[in-house]
Amino acid sequence: MNTLARFRFHKMPFTSEVSLDERLEFPHLDEAFEGLARSVEQRMSAALLAPAGTGKTALLRRLKSKLPQTRYQVHYVKVTDLSKRDMCREIAAACGAESAGSYPMLVRRLQERFESTYANDAIRPVILFDEAHDVRPDVLGLLRILTNFEMDSRLVLSVVLAGQPPLGALLRHERLEDVQQRLNFCVTLRLLSRDETARYIEHRCAVAGAPACPFAPDAIEAVFEAGRGNLRATDRLARGALEQAARLGFDVVSVPHVVAARKNLAP
Repeated sequence: MNTLARFRFHKMPFTSEVSLDERLEFPHLDEAFEGLARSVEQRMSAALLAPAGTGKTALLRRLKSKLPQTRYQVHYVKVTDLSKRDMCREIAAACGAESAGSYPMLVRRLQERFESTYANDAIRPVILFDEAHDVRPDVLGLLRILTNFEMDSRLVLSVVLAGQPPLGALLRHERLEDVQQRLNFCVTLRLLSRDETARYIEHRCAVAGAPACPFAPDAIEAVFEAGRGNLRATDRLARGALEQAARLGFDVVSVPHVVAARKNLAP
């Protein structure tokens, strides 16, 4: 019997395919979201620092969905180790702007694009930079130029920098003081607590259709001890434990299934 049938799921739980409507509310994530949304609504910029697996990308998806398309044009850019010119090209591609020309010309075209969107269409441009911890300091300094309109007298473009904790150290770089001063809000996400992990596992099973949580209490404890509240690790362990239990014909996930799932995961 497969995992879905064994536990009476109508879809596989603990995958990344979870809708925003099915998310479990946590106060610390809600506070982070409200701070980011408030900064963008005030035409300011913000930073989101998050260890891998703490819900950073899901929070960016939530922010993007919150901003109405009639008022905001949100662009998502996943950052890699690029030069300033190549970064401008990535931004231009995301924004649908022409990307040919020299670096100064690219910057000018991007600013003109953002200003035109705002002035002519009354739509605020917003850029979400994901994995921003991979950016070199000189490239990150580009954001100071892109957000400077009429000698800093107008707020046109909002930027949200999102990345792992090294982004915080990068922003403290002496060459990036101007960038840091442009951030109206900065928040760091944390791992889930023991109780939050238990609630999360129960919730993901419920929204997947299970009539009752198939995890024994000590199995939930084992998932927390192994994953330490990391959402990504929790998903992988819980999904693997479900598959182990189903394969062996068990209706309840127990500690040995979690242990076996952990052994099967790549380091």
